[in-house]
Amino acid sequence: MLKGFYTAASGMIAQQRKQETLSNNLANANTPGFKADQGSLRAFPEMLMQQMGSKTLPTKQGTTLPIRNPIGALNTGVYMQETTPSFTQGDTRETGMSTDMALINGNMPDEDGGLFFTVQNEAGELRYTRNGNFTVDSEGFLTTKQGNYVLDQNNEPVQTLGMEFQVDKEGVLQANGQAIPLGISYTPDVYQMIKEGEALYRMNEGDEGQPPVNARNTAGVSFTTEQGFLEGSNVDPTQTMTEMMNSYRIYETNQKVLKAYDQSMDKAVNEIGVVR
Repeated sequence: MLKGFYTAASGMIAQQRKQETLSNNLANANTPGFKADQGSLRAFPEMLMQQMGSKTLPTKQGTTLPIRNPIGALNTGVYMQETTPSFTQGDTRETGMSTDMALINGNMPDEDGGLFFTVQNEAGELRYTRNGNFTVDSEGFLTTKQGNYVLDQNNEPVQTLGMEFQVDKEGVLQANGQAIPLGISYTPDVYQMIKEGEALYRMNEGDEGQPPVNARNTAGVSFTTEQGFLEGSNVDPTQTMTEMMNSYRIYETNQKVLKAYDQSMDKAVNEIGVVR
């Protein structure tokens, strides 16, 4: 009975974590460049149930043989194994702001390849983002809304000295008579990238894959940039709400099973063993 109790409880915990993931997706439905997380549920190892008994043979010594009849497998519950972002391209919308840029995927030689803007976090480390909602700080540097420097292809901060600049479709920024190619990074496997918060990604340090490289120097990679546009979130609010309701129903079902086990255990402890 206790095994069933824990199985139902694990189902509730897994659905609770799935709800948290879906709620975060819904909260970021209007965040530029946000990639929806998808939760993966996995079952705990199953247990093989057997009926154990014995059979006495009609011999002079009365030989007894053990008997084991397989009953079937018993599932011991589920858990949320991981959450992985979906890197599908979001819809683009026009903003008219010169500091807004949308990165549009073109041809990529790898099935799981992905493109990112290259930025620098507060610690001076390389980070990557799909959120092109940029601005210009007081020193004239192009930054993210959180103040992280946007980098060029040489991993140097991009200085525009104002809002008046142009970015062509190849991602080359024209400002103060200079042509500055923006840092567009390419990774052959986007699932090596880990969300770090504030729309930033970093390379998984425990992964043996190669870090993102300059997309312009990678054969077979193409992209376009649209100034005055933003890539929207790829969250589908309708589908997310449907998944949330389905997850809640599963949670509620496990809750009822848990309550039934609790009532059965209460009877077993307080009624079955009572001496009348």
